[in-house]
Amino acid sequence: MDQTQAIWIKDPLSIFADGAERGIVISGGKIVELVPRAGEPATANATVYDAGAHVVLPGLINTHHHFYQTLTRALPAALDRELFPWLQALYPVWARLTPEALDLGVTVAMSELLLSGCTTTTDHHYVFPAGLEDAVDIEVAAARRLGIRVLLTRGSMNRSQKDGGLPPDSVVQDEDTILADSERLVTKHHQRGEAAMTQIALAPCSPFSVTTSLMRATAELAEKLDVRLHTHLAETEDENRFCEQMHGYRPLDYLEQCGWLNARTWLAHGIFFNPDEMKRLGKAGTAISHCACSNQILASGCCPVCEMEAAGVPIGLGVDGSASNDASNLMQEVRAAFLLQRARYGVSRVSHKDALRWATKGSAACIGRPELGEIAVGKAADLALFKLDELRFSGHGDPLAALVLCGAHRADRVMVGGNWVVADGAIPGLDVPDLIRRHSAAARALHVG
Repeated sequence: MDQTQAIWIKDPLSIFADGAERGIVISGGKIVELVPRAGEPATANATVYDAGAHVVLPGLINTHHHFYQTLTRALPAALDRELFPWLQALYPVWARLTPEALDLGVTVAMSELLLSGCTTTTDHHYVFPAGLEDAVDIEVAAARRLGIRVLLTRGSMNRSQKDGGLPPDSVVQDEDTILADSERLVTKHHQRGEAAMTQIALAPCSPFSVTTSLMRATAELAEKLDVRLHTHLAETEDENRFCEQMHGYRPLDYLEQCGWLNARTWLAHGIFFNPDEMKRLGKAGTAISHCACSNQILASGCCPVCEMEAAGVPIGLGVDGSASNDASNLMQEVRAAFLLQRARYGVSRVSHKDALRWATKGSAACIGRPELGEIAVGKAADLALFKLDELRFSGHGDPLAALVLCGAHRADRVMVGGNWVVADGAIPGLDVPDLIRRHSAAARALHVG
């Protein structure tokens, strides 16, 4: 697409923005104009895209995922288990990952995300068995093929079962190897600026799979390289007990001791923080990725998002790993988060617009990309357009509310940086049946070893 040619996304059925009833004008990969009710674009000679059948959202942003886990969905050995035994059942399977299987797994995950209206995604890859040392490079290549914006994290584990951790020896690495590869990946792939398509963050897996030394060294390296930090924290009560027994601190105190409690950090889950800890998170500018589906499937608990936001904590959404969510659909995650938090707080405190805000502007805050997640002049032209032509929407009144309440799951059009990457509900050039065939075969081989 010629980005010098302005495009008027004209007369949408509905749009998640104020003062843009007649649509928006895109040029140079950015939003350059909002067209108000009864208005006309000031931009001359803009090509018109008729959005009369579409609800227009800012591109959704996924703030927590494990792409490789698409290869172990609904695995019998891991069903009906809580987090720790679930991990213990899956680590030996993940230890058999190959570069070819990973490439298929991440392609499936990112394709699902794109088709659900997601324009930017993170990933937390922390399993590096022998032969998979270039895992993040494989992810970068797949993202570029698909045209999705990514913040890929160089995950890590260096505390195995012999050291009192959960993972087997076969999937952990030593601290020097982890830090050297972290610096290599940032140097090679991390882009800066508002147009960045590929970024790298550093992400030790969790307090029960990494050493204190690695946590501290990673924080120092992230500051040196000026990149973001990510980890799981306060996901289960088991984790709280583990931290207290292993380190002598509750998880947030431990995080602070390691130099992580700051605005560079966003955390996955954040279920078991007390009120004082929430205030400390808000004061530090540390954000939380709420993973509603995963938390429900693993029966981990429910993130207290209203208390978090009241304390000044940015809240985003994440689909989490496909093996705990069993889906990589961010629009479905919006509905799940809405329903879970509505049940917790009631109709007066949580609306469908809150859930959409968490998945857009809130998620952008998690990953340090304020130029994303909002339909406003100067923001990136990352958009998701949904039609309401399925049976599930028949009879709707408010089109924007219908996306969440009626269960939208597939975008008709998706734009990233002014480029259409999904058209007519499909990713141009992607042979989905062939991808499913190859991915399914790789999954079967992984399951049987």
